[in-house]
Amino acid sequence: MSTLDPVTPAAPWIAGRYAVGPPRLRLFCLPPAGGGASTFNAWRPHLPPGIELAPVELPGRGSRIGEPVPYALGPLADGLLDGVRGELDLPYALFGHSFGAVVAYELTRRIERRDDLPAPAALLVSAHRAPHVPLGREPLTGSDDRRLAAWLHGHGGLPGELLEHPGFLSHLLRAVRADLELAESYLLPEPAPVRCPLVVLAGADDDVAAPSAVEPWAGYGAAPPRMRVVPGGHSYPRTHPEATLNAVTGELRRLGLLGAERDRQG
Repeated sequence: MSTLDPVTPAAPWIAGRYAVGPPRLRLFCLPPAGGGASTFNAWRPHLPPGIELAPVELPGRGSRIGEPVPYALGPLADGLLDGVRGELDLPYALFGHSFGAVVAYELTRRIERRDDLPAPAALLVSAHRAPHVPLGREPLTGSDDRRLAAWLHGHGGLPGELLEHPGFLSHLLRAVRADLELAESYLLPEPAPVRCPLVVLAGADDDVAAPSAVEPWAGYGAAPPRMRVVPGGHSYPRTHPEATLNAVTGELRRLGLLGAERDRQG
């Protein structure tokens, strides 16, 4: 299996950048397994002023569908760091959903080890078990394409109409399978805390990463992290975009990163 060359990506790592007015904060958003930057398009209508949405496009999907998918988390995080280091000119936070949560966490660890880069203002991890918690279910990487597609569709991660396009589905499942292999095998011996503020999100009805599996992220913050439970199942950023973004922006405001504007929920 090929691994990602961490030096020079063939396409930009940020796709679909969006802001309402001059931004105070850049929010890097990392998608779930198989997902691309377009995962966060549904957030645009609900984005408040002051935030620049910076969705991350990982290799092997979206505008980078012709590139090899990554088969090792370390080179992926290294390549991402190289790709976004020129984007750290604003205060910034990282949001990662499901597989994207562990990529965001590994990216944060790498940045915090560097003295020449500004540290994240916050890390927000969403819908993924804490890294030291075992998987607790049968891995999906051994599933055939039909079963994997059905599982994704049943958990809100694959619109039904895509099941009718086998060519596109084959590309998508290739990325999903590679990402799942990384996510399902990712296991740390013990918590390795980050220094920046940590926020943990979970879906109220998520049966993939239930709140009880997400709660042990509490050991990964220098200070006790905040936990927000969002309506919906595992794909709540897509199925409940406004509620998810309200939770995210509410926490960013609480941390003083967006000024004194009121939370859109309040």
